[in-house]
Amino acid sequence: MAAIKTQALAAGLILCAGAQMVQAHPHIFVDSGLEVLFDENGQPEALRISWRYDPFFSMLLVSDMGLDPDFSGTVTEAEQPLLDGFDMQWIAGYHGDTHVTQNGQSLALSGPVEWTSEYRDGRLYSSHLREFVETPDPALEWTVSIHDPSYYTSYTINDAPQITGRDDCRARIFEPDWDAAGAQLEAALDEVLGAGGDIEVEFPPVGALFSEEVRITCAQPS
Repeated sequence: MAAIKTQALAAGLILCAGAQMVQAHPHIFVDSGLEVLFDENGQPEALRISWRYDPFFSMLLVSDMGLDPDFSGTVTEAEQPLLDGFDMQWIAGYHGDTHVTQNGQSLALSGPVEWTSEYRDGRLYSSHLREFVETPDPALEWTVSIHDPSYYTSYTINDAPQITGRDDCRARIFEPDWDAAGAQLEAALDEVLGAGGDIEVEFPPVGALFSEEVRITCAQPS
Protein backbone atom coordinates (compact mmCIF):
# COMPACT_ATOMS: atom_id res chain seq x y z
CA MET A 1 0.00 0.00 0.00
CA ALA A 2 2.97 2.29 -0.41
CA ALA A 3 1.23 4.39 -3.02
CA ILE A 4 -1.62 5.46 -0.75
CA LYS A 5 -0.05 5.73 2.71
CA THR A 6 0.48 9.48 2.41
CA GLN A 7 -3.15 10.13 1.50
CA ALA A 8 -4.39 7.96 4.34
CA LEU A 9 -2.18 9.61 6.92
CA ALA A 10 -3.23 13.06 5.76
CA ALA A 11 -6.87 12.13 6.18
CA GLY A 12 -6.15 10.56 9.56
CA LEU A 13 -4.43 13.69 10.81
CA ILE A 14 -7.43 15.80 9.80
CA LEU A 15 -9.86 13.53 11.64
CA CYS A 16 -7.60 13.06 14.66
CA ALA A 17 -6.35 16.64 15.02
CA GLY A 18 -5.28 17.36 18.57
CA ALA A 19 -5.24 13.68 19.49
CA GLN A 20 -2.10 11.69 20.11
CA MET A 21 -1.42 9.28 17.24
CA VAL A 22 -0.87 5.70 18.30
CA GLN A 23 2.71 4.64 17.57
CA ALA A 24 2.12 1.05 16.52
CA HIS A 25 2.18 -1.24 13.53
CA PRO A 26 0.33 -2.29 11.50
CA HIS A 27 -1.83 0.69 10.54
CA ILE A 28 -3.86 -0.81 7.70
CA PHE A 29 -5.61 -4.19 7.66
CA VAL A 30 -6.45 -5.93 4.40
CA ASP A 31 -8.37 -9.13 3.71
CA SER A 32 -6.71 -10.75 0.70
CA GLY A 33 -7.68 -13.25 -1.96
CA LEU A 34 -5.45 -15.17 -4.37
CA GLU A 35 -6.12 -16.91 -7.68
CA VAL A 36 -3.36 -18.78 -9.50
CA LEU A 37 -3.85 -18.90 -13.27
CA PHE A 38 -2.24 -21.49 -15.56
CA ASP A 39 -2.04 -21.22 -19.36
CA GLU A 40 -3.20 -23.82 -21.91
CA ASN A 41 0.13 -25.62 -21.59
CA GLY A 42 -0.26 -25.99 -17.84
CA GLN A 43 2.38 -23.38 -17.03
CA PRO A 44 1.88 -20.71 -14.34
CA GLU A 45 0.73 -17.58 -16.15
CA ALA A 46 -0.40 -14.97 -13.61
CA LEU A 47 -1.78 -14.24 -10.16
CA ARG A 48 -5.07 -12.48 -9.51
CA ILE A 49 -4.85 -10.67 -6.17
CA SER A 50 -7.82 -9.12 -4.40
CA TRP A 51 -7.75 -6.70 -1.47
CA ARG A 52 -10.56 -5.67 0.89
CA TYR A 53 -9.57 -2.80 3.16
CA ASP A 54 -10.63 -2.38 6.77
CA PRO A 55 -13.60 -0.05 7.36
CA PHE A 56 -11.65 2.69 9.13
CA PHE A 57 -8.96 3.00 6.50
CA SER A 58 -11.63 2.82 3.78
CA MET A 59 -13.49 5.70 5.37
CA LEU A 60 -10.32 7.80 5.66
CA LEU A 61 -9.28 7.27 2.07
CA VAL A 62 -12.73 7.77 0.58
CA SER A 63 -13.13 10.96 2.62
CA ASP A 64 -9.70 12.15 1.49
CA MET A 65 -10.84 11.62 -2.12
CA GLY A 66 -13.93 13.74 -1.48
CA LEU A 67 -16.32 10.84 -2.01
CA ASP A 68 -19.32 9.60 0.02
CA PRO A 69 -19.81 12.91 1.89
CA ASP A 70 -22.93 11.61 3.63
CA PHE A 71 -21.10 8.47 4.90
CA SER A 72 -23.60 6.11 3.29
CA GLY A 73 -20.94 3.44 2.78
CA THR A 74 -21.33 3.58 -0.99
CA VAL A 75 -20.50 5.89 -3.88
CA THR A 76 -22.76 7.13 -6.63
CA GLU A 77 -22.56 5.96 -10.22
CA ALA A 78 -21.01 9.30 -11.11
CA GLU A 79 -18.36 8.93 -8.39
CA GLN A 80 -17.43 5.36 -9.29
CA PRO A 81 -14.94 6.28 -12.06
CA LEU A 82 -12.99 8.33 -9.52
CA LEU A 83 -12.19 5.10 -7.67
CA ASP A 84 -10.71 3.43 -10.72
CA GLY A 85 -7.19 2.33 -9.86
CA PHE A 86 -7.18 4.21 -6.53
CA ASP A 87 -4.46 1.86 -5.21
CA MET A 88 -2.74 1.03 -8.51
CA GLN A 89 -0.62 4.17 -8.91
CA TRP A 90 2.48 2.54 -7.49
CA ILE A 91 5.58 4.56 -6.70
CA ALA A 92 8.90 3.56 -8.27
CA GLY A 93 10.38 0.51 -6.60
CA TYR A 94 7.15 -0.66 -4.99
CA HIS A 95 6.70 -4.41 -5.56
CA GLY A 96 2.99 -4.65 -4.82
CA ASP A 97 3.40 -6.62 -1.57
CA THR A 98 3.13 -9.92 -3.48
CA HIS A 99 6.19 -12.14 -3.23
CA VAL A 100 6.77 -15.35 -5.21
CA THR A 101 9.65 -17.67 -4.37
CA GLN A 102 10.90 -21.07 -5.48
CA ASN A 103 13.96 -22.86 -4.13
CA GLY A 104 14.66 -19.78 -2.02
CA GLN A 105 14.83 -17.50 -5.06
CA SER A 106 12.48 -14.57 -5.66
CA LEU A 107 10.62 -14.61 -8.98
CA ALA A 108 9.73 -11.36 -10.73
CA LEU A 109 6.17 -10.30 -11.52
CA SER A 110 4.83 -7.70 -13.91
CA GLY A 111 3.21 -4.51 -12.74
CA PRO A 112 -0.54 -4.55 -12.12
CA VAL A 113 -2.97 -4.92 -15.02
CA GLU A 114 -6.71 -5.54 -15.40
CA TRP A 115 -7.52 -3.88 -12.09
CA THR A 116 -10.93 -3.33 -10.56
CA SER A 117 -12.09 -0.95 -7.83
CA GLU A 118 -15.24 -0.77 -5.72
CA TYR A 119 -16.61 0.81 -2.55
CA ARG A 120 -19.56 -0.86 -0.87
CA ASP A 121 -20.78 -1.56 2.64
CA GLY A 122 -18.25 0.97 3.89
CA ARG A 123 -15.23 -0.91 2.56
CA LEU A 124 -12.90 -0.46 -0.40
CA TYR A 125 -12.37 -3.45 -2.66
CA SER A 126 -9.83 -3.86 -5.44
CA SER A 127 -8.22 -6.57 -7.53
CA HIS A 128 -5.40 -6.73 -10.04
CA LEU A 129 -3.50 -9.20 -12.19
CA ARG A 130 0.27 -9.79 -11.95
CA GLU A 131 1.82 -11.77 -14.79
CA PHE A 132 4.94 -13.87 -14.30
CA VAL A 133 8.12 -12.33 -15.67
CA GLU A 134 10.03 -15.30 -14.24
CA THR A 135 7.83 -18.39 -14.32
CA PRO A 136 7.84 -20.97 -11.52
CA ASP A 137 8.58 -24.55 -12.48
CA PRO A 138 5.25 -26.32 -11.82
CA ALA A 139 7.12 -29.58 -11.27
CA LEU A 140 8.44 -28.12 -8.01
CA GLU A 141 6.72 -26.52 -5.03
CA TRP A 142 6.61 -22.73 -5.07
CA THR A 143 5.20 -20.15 -2.70
CA VAL A 144 3.24 -16.91 -2.74
CA SER A 145 3.22 -14.51 0.18
CA ILE A 146 1.26 -11.27 0.38
CA HIS A 147 2.98 -9.02 2.90
CA ASP A 148 4.35 -5.54 3.46
CA PRO A 149 7.98 -5.86 4.62
CA SER A 150 7.59 -2.72 6.74
CA TYR A 151 4.49 -4.22 8.40
CA TYR A 152 2.67 -0.92 7.89
CA THR A 153 -0.07 -3.00 6.28
CA SER A 154 -1.21 -6.37 7.59
CA TYR A 155 -2.65 -8.83 5.05
CA THR A 156 -4.76 -11.87 5.87
CA ILE A 157 -5.85 -14.48 3.34
CA ASN A 158 -9.49 -15.12 4.23
CA ASP A 159 -10.61 -17.56 1.56
CA ALA A 160 -9.03 -20.67 0.10
CA PRO A 161 -6.74 -19.75 -2.83
CA GLN A 162 -8.19 -20.63 -6.22
CA ILE A 163 -6.52 -22.57 -9.03
CA THR A 164 -7.63 -21.84 -12.61
CA GLY A 165 -6.43 -23.73 -15.69
CA ARG A 166 -5.37 -26.98 -14.01
CA ASP A 167 -7.22 -29.46 -11.84
CA ASP A 168 -4.18 -31.35 -10.54
CA CYS A 169 -2.68 -28.54 -8.46
CA ARG A 170 -3.42 -27.43 -4.94
CA ALA A 171 -2.65 -24.33 -2.91
CA ARG A 172 -2.32 -24.64 0.84
CA ILE A 173 -2.10 -21.82 3.38
CA PHE A 174 0.55 -22.08 6.10
CA GLU A 175 0.35 -19.85 9.16
CA PRO A 176 3.42 -18.04 10.47
CA ASP A 177 4.98 -18.94 13.79
CA TRP A 178 3.28 -16.17 15.75
CA ASP A 179 5.30 -16.67 18.94
CA ALA A 180 8.61 -16.60 17.09
CA ALA A 181 7.52 -13.58 15.05
CA GLY A 182 6.49 -11.71 18.17
CA ALA A 183 9.77 -12.49 19.89
CA GLN A 184 11.82 -11.33 16.91
CA LEU A 185 9.78 -8.15 16.63
CA GLU A 186 10.26 -7.39 20.33
CA ALA A 187 14.01 -7.94 20.03
CA ALA A 188 14.21 -5.71 16.95
CA LEU A 189 12.23 -2.92 18.63
CA ASP A 190 14.42 -3.14 21.74
CA GLU A 191 17.45 -2.71 19.49
CA VAL A 192 15.96 0.39 17.84
CA LEU A 193 14.96 1.94 21.17
CA GLY A 194 18.28 1.03 22.75
CA ALA A 195 20.05 2.98 20.04
CA GLY A 196 17.80 5.99 20.65
CA GLY A 197 15.87 5.51 17.43
CA ASP A 198 12.30 6.45 16.52
CA ILE A 199 10.20 3.31 16.13
CA GLU A 200 7.87 4.88 13.60
CA VAL A 201 10.76 6.09 11.45
CA GLU A 202 12.99 3.04 11.90
CA PHE A 203 10.41 0.27 12.28
CA PRO A 204 12.19 -3.00 11.49
CA PRO A 205 11.28 -4.91 8.28
CA VAL A 206 9.41 -7.75 9.98
CA GLY A 207 6.39 -8.08 7.70
CA ALA A 208 7.48 -11.46 6.33
CA LEU A 209 7.59 -12.91 9.86
CA PHE A 210 3.85 -12.27 10.29
CA SER A 211 2.86 -13.38 6.81
CA GLU A 212 0.87 -16.39 5.73
CA GLU A 213 2.46 -18.46 2.99
CA VAL A 214 0.60 -20.16 0.14
CA ARG A 215 2.41 -23.23 -1.15
CA ILE A 216 1.48 -24.46 -4.62
CA THR A 217 2.12 -28.03 -5.74
CA CYS A 218 1.03 -29.86 -8.88
CA ALA A 219 0.79 -33.53 -9.75
CA GLN A 220 3.76 -34.87 -11.69
CA PRO A 221 3.46 -36.79 -14.98
CA SER A 222 3.66 -40.54 -14.46
